Amino acid sequence: MEAVSPRTEPGCRTLSIHVVTWNVASAAPPPDLSDLLQLNNLNLNLDVYVIGLQELNCGIVRLLSDTAFEDPWSSYFMDVLSPLSFVKVSSVRMQGLLLLIFAKYQHLPFIQVLSTKSTPTGLFGYWGNKGGVNIFLKLYGYYVSIINCHLPPHMANNDQRLEHFDRILEMQNFEAQGIPNILDHDLILWFGDMNFRIEDFGLHFVRESIKNQRYCDLWEKDQLSIAKRHDPLLREFQEGSLLFPPTYKFDKNSNNYDTSEKKRKPAWTDRILWRLKRQSQTDFHTPALSAPFALFLRSYISHMVYTVSDHKPVTCTFDLELKPLVSAPLITLLPEGPCTMESDMLISYSLTADFLSSPWDWIGLYKVGLRHINDYVSYVWVKDNQVSFSDRLNQVYIDISDIHETEDRFLLFYYSNNLHSVVGISKPFKIQPFSFLEEDPLDEAQPQI
Repeated sequence: MEAVSPRTEPGCRTLSIHVVTWNVASAAPPPDLSDLLQLNNLNLNLDVYVIGLQELNCGIVRLLSDTAFEDPWSSYFMDVLSPLSFVKVSSVRMQGLLLLIFAKYQHLPFIQVLSTKSTPTGLFGYWGNKGGVNIFLKLYGYYVSIINCHLPPHMANNDQRLEHFDRILEMQNFEAQGIPNILDHDLILWFGDMNFRIEDFGLHFVRESIKNQRYCDLWEKDQLSIAKRHDPLLREFQEGSLLFPPTYKFDKNSNNYDTSEKKRKPAWTDRILWRLKRQSQTDFHTPALSAPFALFLRSYISHMVYTVSDHKPVTCTFDLELKPLVSAPLITLLPEGPCTMESDMLISYSLTADFLSSPWDWIGLYKVGLRHINDYVSYVWVKDNQVSFSDRLNQVYIDISDIHETEDRFLLFYYSNNLHSVVGISKPFKIQPFSFLEEDPLDEAQPQI
């Protein structure tokens, strides 16, 4: 598919999504991932990062450490992306498989994480060294499924790879939770180390084709391309043109293909696929029939600069054009004046008519640049410290006694226990020192929003 720039229709918006897949072969994060994350690309204004890793270090000591603390890769991505206003929305891990989603914080009220799932396919379906991890969410009202997988290796195991692909797909059934079948989702992003190989051609021919950048000579014998010609369901999954060198297998710390005794034949093992829902006249699942929902591929590339693994990472950048089915947050938050560093701050918030609140809902106070939802500096349960309420407007106090004088800007997030998601955020504001307000008692201080 050629890169096409979307023409945004009235009432629509475009979200830029960057997808990463990388088999890291138990390596630690390298010092600089700017190229992988396209941080220096001034033509990109990304909204969402989707990052899938395979073969994370999953020794028993490492797994225990990663259970108690963030794994090194997650911590690295949060450290790099949080200063750029990205917040970790969700993650799921199964042994060496890790799937992360980051979004700019202004999108959080329109992202509802519905479910996460792990599907092991190794050792007769009981071992998670192979399989898939999945995150299902609603994005501006549309159902989106994101799958990171690691399929069986070796040239001769192609039938097994396809069987595991089908099994992962079949296991994504959440109808008991009110979630439509995965094939009824508006968008599926499926990527990972799929381990498909290049059939028939000999090692010398493959390497010469790569050396001369005649990648098209190899496409017809790529096992995934062959499978799509024979499998109608697999054919529904689209992929960009393979205009980059095969991403496996390299000698570590080099750009040389395998020089070991085995001399494995290079292959495009690391792939990124997507599937848009086919609308029909009998489909009443969502008003998407009349709402534009289109995906445009901007780039599909590998990153040869990274040598810590025997795989090269692959990335896709998409523009997702959609007409939001949800255009206003369920909660509107406003810090009331005076926003002072005394002991408490008054927060007003209003609810939409269809929002079902819970006593376990809470409001968190965050510094701008937070890494994830647990990075609050203070919080309050919405039913605690409540000073007034009406059908639509509520007020509550939050403790800020531990916040020292600072030039930092802050945000308020409203977290819904029923929806397991952020459903409202404030605009950034500063908290003024209380002594500053006392200098002129006649001056009514207002939140700096």
